[in-house]
Amino acid sequence: MTTILKETNITGKCLMSAADSTVTLFPSKEKGIRFFSNGEKIEANVSNVISTQNCVVIGNEKIQVKLIEHFMAACALMGVDSVDVCIEGSEIPILDGSSKCWFELLQAVGIEKKPLEPVIFDRPLAYAQGNTVISLVPADKFAISYLVNFEHPELRNSWVNWTFEGDNAEIIEARTFGYLKDLEMFQKAGLALGASIDNTVGLTENGYTTKLRSVLEPVKHKILDIIGDLYLTGLNPLNFKAHIIAKEAGHRTHIEFAKLVLEEKIK
Repeated sequence: MTTILKETNITGKCLMSAADSTVTLFPSKEKGIRFFSNGEKIEANVSNVISTQNCVVIGNEKIQVKLIEHFMAACALMGVDSVDVCIEGSEIPILDGSSKCWFELLQAVGIEKKPLEPVIFDRPLAYAQGNTVISLVPADKFAISYLVNFEHPELRNSWVNWTFEGDNAEIIEARTFGYLKDLEMFQKAGLALGASIDNTVGLTENGYTTKLRSVLEPVKHKILDIIGDLYLTGLNPLNFKAHIIAKEAGHRTHIEFAKLVLEEKIK
């Protein structure tokens, strides 16, 4: 079990509502990542996912917490598996659109580092629907290959291959993104009200609304997303002895694949 050493907090703007939100993290003696809002609690677990439309939302009849994926990815990257997360309202702030601020917050407060047992798979797994395929092949160490095929000159049939070793900054700091042409439509529907060049990479017809932090940053953000989504299994994907290959996937298919992984490990 790995938790933080002391209480800490951070405040930022929410992506969907544009409201300000403060998140306070508390050390925990109980394994698991739990979210608290208005006196109610919900576990960060794939069984509690109620929506993957635009972001990952966990909830039940009493509580709803939106946009948890970047925080979950930071916890996975830091090896944190036990923490209590208290938020104002129902949305985690977007901060800079990546996991960088969360990662730095966890680093600054300190964690109790403990070695993790590797997650071993006896056979390949695969999920496919339409153009989407996500597969897992047993391997000596964790690796991921992610393919996107977007309507953008630099993001057609574009791959990023990554292993969890050395400097992982390009994954940690990869920001969320979207088509600039769709922003007005989303905002008229009451979504993405907090989107700006400070937290979102806008895809234009021939480029981007802001300078990229690294080559193929949007694809690297997809890797960040799937790390956070797979951590909802309660198993840290970075400890998988497996090569994950994802083609044209998204939050919905990440979660369906996470359910498949969990079923395999609890047989």
